[in-house]
Amino acid sequence: MSIYEQFGLTPIINASGAVTRLGGAPMPDAVLSAFTEAASECVPLDHLQSKACEIISEMTGTESGLATAGAAASLTLGAAAILTGLDLGRMERLPQTDGIQNEFVMAREQRNGYDHAVRAAGARLVEVGMNEIVSNAGVRRTEAWEYQAAFGPNTAGVLYVYGVDSRPDLREVVEVAHRRDLPVLVDAAGELPPRSNLKSIAATGADLVCFSGGKAIRGVQSTGILCGKRELISAAALQMLDMDDHWDLWEPPANLIDKSKLPGIPRHGMGRGFKVSKEEIVALLTALRLFVNGDYDTHYESSLTLLKGIATALEECPVECTIKEDPDGERLPLLSVAINEKAAGKSATEICLGLRNGRPPVYLGHGALSEGKLTVNPLHLNAESAAAIGEAVREQVCAAS
Repeated sequence: MSIYEQFGLTPIINASGAVTRLGGAPMPDAVLSAFTEAASECVPLDHLQSKACEIISEMTGTESGLATAGAAASLTLGAAAILTGLDLGRMERLPQTDGIQNEFVMAREQRNGYDHAVRAAGARLVEVGMNEIVSNAGVRRTEAWEYQAAFGPNTAGVLYVYGVDSRPDLREVVEVAHRRDLPVLVDAAGELPPRSNLKSIAATGADLVCFSGGKAIRGVQSTGILCGKRELISAAALQMLDMDDHWDLWEPPANLIDKSKLPGIPRHGMGRGFKVSKEEIVALLTALRLFVNGDYDTHYESSLTLLKGIATALEECPVECTIKEDPDGERLPLLSVAINEKAAGKSATEICLGLRNGRPPVYLGHGALSEGKLTVNPLHLNAESAAAIGEAVREQVCAAS
């Protein structure tokens, strides 16, 4: 009996990948061992975060870094750092931001549910631009001059959601923001791989960059990375760490927090609810090293074999299987299963729901469900679970054909 069955739950076959709602990415044995070993002893968390700062800084090419409780926590902490700097009074007041610069300018087309994390710090979002291509009203998208035109006396910084197709180019946005000495906070939560993004995004001059630690890096699901300018990382750390100490006893590592720049110790900041345990920090750093060293690339060929096996199992079914490969081998291949809904006698939605209600439950990717397509991500799969997927999908789509 599995640990979940002991709690009355049925484990699922996760073919959706490193999605949060299903528990994130599988942690390698080395990461799990690091987590367990870290639990056996204690260290001061600011000292451990100092080591995390060194490692993250090296691997991202930034001045400083912080292990966080996920990418959303990184966004909240990053926004809080921009709103307060090292001003302890402002830290005390957050998320109350009356009387201080509290506006973050962002492209209207980049608005999403995750920007709630920035608003939670007390920030107000100011939208600029249009995506006239999507609205079928023209050929233009948001342009850099629109950010500049929106900057005013209450502007605290810029929020930018990074993606390969994000517009305008991040470098252009950084340039116009820095002309006004405004920092740029970048949400790059799911933009790994490629590994090069760890450095290339920050190399644009962006002041703070947020990554997930529980997706491609394969650390603990509830971890993330905030990296960038040293003073902003220091402000973020001060608002997240446990500050219950005496000034004369407190000796924070200078690479993380420069005590000489502070008039005292702040009270627990608004980021206190985003604390990260010693086990999570050590596991994240272990996973980050594996990711940077390319250890996960070795899973590519075995994953491709699993997907081909599923496609073969569905050859006689009313579906069209297509495998999308990554020429660089950093992203795992994906299997798209396009359903002939008329021949199957069911919609793709009905099939997806039937798979979830099966035994064992199978959760496929549903991002293209409106197109009648299901996706198989092999991140969590082995030979046994892949065979079970082929059988379950065949049962669902071949019943009426």
